[in-house]
Amino acid sequence: MTAGLVFLLTTGLTSADQNDSRLDELFFTIQQTDDAEVANTAENKIWEIWIQHDDKQTQERLAEGIAAMDGNPRKALSIFNKIIEDVPDFAEGWNKRATLYYLFGEHAASVSDIEMTLVLEPRHFGALSGLGLVYMAENQYVKAKAAFEAVLLIHPHSSGVRRNIESIDDYLSRNTI
Repeated sequence: MTAGLVFLLTTGLTSADQNDSRLDELFFTIQQTDDAEVANTAENKIWEIWIQHDDKQTQERLAEGIAAMDGNPRKALSIFNKIIEDVPDFAEGWNKRATLYYLFGEHAASVSDIEMTLVLEPRHFGALSGLGLVYMAENQYVKAKAAFEAVLLIHPHSSGVRRNIESIDDYLSRNTI
């Protein structure tokens, strides 16, 4: 998957970011369709737009950071720090760094970056899902469920989120005092 994202980032797709006007129609499609394949296609296009930036250097850095996430996460963190420093209004820089902080177990830092991502792109279902995962890791299941439910308001076809909610509901029903 990482190789595919790097390819998308370096192929010269239309420059975009979380402010791209095409997003409104794509989010509308996800919310209105009953066809999971149509929703999946719209979701992929949203991600393609979110990871685009009109500044070539930012675009190249993002591609490098994404590529480094698997093999060299500390390098990726350094790259995302630089992106955020130079382009603080680029939501995906914050989101990618939030992901790394989550992987490092630095939950407070991850939540902080997720919050900034959501300020810049309130419909960022990936960030909201990440927030749910952070709360699950902290055994804050009510907060996790609320974050996952917020994802479904934006992206009702997110089957992974539905499974997480089911897991939380099962856990809570078994562990209620």
